[in-house]
Amino acid sequence: MIEILDPGPLTTVQDLGRFGFLRFGIPPSGPMDRDAFVAANLLVGNSHSMAALECTLIGPRFRAHAQCAIAVTGAEMPVTMNAEPASRRTVLALQPGDVVRIGPARTGVRGYIAFRGGIDVPLVMGSRSTYLRGGLGGLEGRALRKGDRLKLLPALGSGHAPLETCRAVEHALAPSRGEGGGEGKPSAPAHHAADVQPGEAEIRVVLGPQADRFTERGIAAFLGSPYEMLPQSDRMGARLRGASIAHVRGHDIVSDGIALGSVQVAGDGQPIVLLVDRQSTGGYTKIATVCSFDIGRIAQTRPGQSLRFRTITLDEAHNELRRAYERSVNSAPAGS
Repeated sequence: MIEILDPGPLTTVQDLGRFGFLRFGIPPSGPMDRDAFVAANLLVGNSHSMAALECTLIGPRFRAHAQCAIAVTGAEMPVTMNAEPASRRTVLALQPGDVVRIGPARTGVRGYIAFRGGIDVPLVMGSRSTYLRGGLGGLEGRALRKGDRLKLLPALGSGHAPLETCRAVEHALAPSRGEGGGEGKPSAPAHHAADVQPGEAEIRVVLGPQADRFTERGIAAFLGSPYEMLPQSDRMGARLRGASIAHVRGHDIVSDGIALGSVQVAGDGQPIVLLVDRQSTGGYTKIATVCSFDIGRIAQTRPGQSLRFRTITLDEAHNELRRAYERSVNSAPAGS
């Protein structure tokens, strides 16, 4: 068991998500930066999907009440154990009474803390993920509070790799850029657009499904201009501010389904990227869809920072997704 001494501004229990219920208006939830979440689980020998903590901007402080092993990934958040500096992206062995603190993010937004065995909260519709707006999953459907206690599942069975094996994959999982947004995969592709500035995330998209509802100038603005992440962004959607994106015949459509990464453009001409806690349907035109392997980059872009969109073909997206899967498989500990 662990005891939460200070939860930070927003810390929730997440697993890989709650699937099959979007038609009832219940989103999948799960981690905003899937790669960083999976990396944390792999480091402690868990399967990809075991429940862990996602924290935002500042991590929690907690006390271990039994021996356990943890790993911290994602945003560059300093880690201390009993007030002494400790490492991220490695396995930390805790003894009863040890206190761990995850500090404010230097870069990135969301950090992940995995515990060997996973966090034991009730399954709701087949998932332990917290959906805050619906009050579902996690611990009573809410963010963690001071004094909360979380049970850990025992690290037993073939689904857990020996800790020695976990340590062997640490180098493979180390990200090539400090702000998270894809632990263990290359940062951005080598063929950057010429106008991408240092510190700007490059987000790959496939145009559509309603790209024909925008003017050529509007699409050029979307692909050629930086967009600033706004503080109003959350797990439901990333709200951006930048060049106005002009419509051809207005911004309203008959409501249709919303995919992860759908880029809606309402009447104000500003894009919103819909994320893991998104609504199931929407009546605004969607100019593009962010590729799943770049969702973590959006999740780790801080308010005030900028990003740029670059279009790729569907075949290119499929090829990159295949490469990302192969990297994940190759870095997984035996038995995970």
